[in-house]
Amino acid sequence: LQGRLWWLASLSCTVLLFSPFVTPHPADPDKGRRKVVHVLEDDSGAVIVQTAPGKVVTHRGGTITLPCRFHHEPENVDPARIRIKWTKVTDAFQFEDVFVALGRQQRAFGPYRGRVDLEQAGVGDASVIIHNVTLQDYGRYECEVTNDMEDDTGFVSLDLEGVVFPYYPRLGRYKLNYHDAEESCKQQDAILASHAQLHKAWLEGLDWCNAGWLEDGSVQYPISHPRDQCGRKDTPAGVRNYGYRHKEDERYDAFCFTSKLNGQVYFLKRFKKVSYPEALKACQRDGSAMAKVGQLYAAWKFQLLDRCEAGWVEDGSVRYPIVNPRARCGGSEPGVRNLGFPDKKFRLYGVYCFRKDSPDPECVSTTGPECFGGGGGRGGAISSFMTQHRDGW
Repeated sequence: LQGRLWWLASLSCTVLLFSPFVTPHPADPDKGRRKVVHVLEDDSGAVIVQTAPGKVVTHRGGTITLPCRFHHEPENVDPARIRIKWTKVTDAFQFEDVFVALGRQQRAFGPYRGRVDLEQAGVGDASVIIHNVTLQDYGRYECEVTNDMEDDTGFVSLDLEGVVFPYYPRLGRYKLNYHDAEESCKQQDAILASHAQLHKAWLEGLDWCNAGWLEDGSVQYPISHPRDQCGRKDTPAGVRNYGYRHKEDERYDAFCFTSKLNGQVYFLKRFKKVSYPEALKACQRDGSAMAKVGQLYAAWKFQLLDRCEAGWVEDGSVRYPIVNPRARCGGSEPGVRNLGFPDKKFRLYGVYCFRKDSPDPECVSTTGPECFGGGGGRGGAISSFMTQHRDGW
């Protein structure tokens, strides 16, 4: 009898060992990265976090809620012992602190100070509200809720309504390493575009034959109309990818991204054309600044600025925005026409100026959410995009 029991025990272990329900999972390609883990059973004090699927979308200057809810088991846990922490995922292995709350103690970090607070819409609400959203807020956020030794995590992606534009400086094309490209976009009131933003721009019709840096360090370019001078005519349309390049040594153009303006771009009406120095002074006399390239693109996209007159912009180039194409205005597609970088002494052009929105007088002495620029609906958008080629317009 003893031998039979031993045989049955051995057989049970063998069945469990080779049962498909306990077969080890294959090697995880994301091993070493932080993951979302959802505990769905027992009453061991587990914390369960839920975040919204997909993306939440706003624009620069807006106010947005990053949704995150949680519940813990058992439910009679002291709320003061629940810690809520938000971080931004800057890349695969880097996290930037955004906000932390433990009971009534709350703290925002770095550029989020004064702009982030808890929604506090009831028990189990870990959502945060970001006021006066900036271009740099774009990206993926992690919501972590901790109850003593138990925790769970969820992710929320924040997207911005905006426009992608290719950029190269006066020095010419293929002159920017990654850091130069990053700085060039910043100088034009923009940031380096993400792959998702460039892909969306390509879906809307962006066609550009020069490769440019993206924010992740890759180099890509969008082709809507395949042709021999842009990687062969018989290749399919799409976003061509050179992969990740050496950020210091290799040089390309840049793809920049900007969003809705906290101000207005306008063409300064004058009776005569002006040189670049004269244009700069003319905007200043009008209580404005010369418009940056990113601001002109944002005005074209959201203000539907349509002007068939070439004008100086801040980087020394000459451009003009076209919403409704017509034959005498440079082509059959909407877009921002680029005439390049002429001699700044030429008096052949007008000028585009930018004037910031005046602050609401009622907001001067308050910091309420209504004073963070979150009001207003979505600006107008152009359904089709621009078609530009290697040789310019």
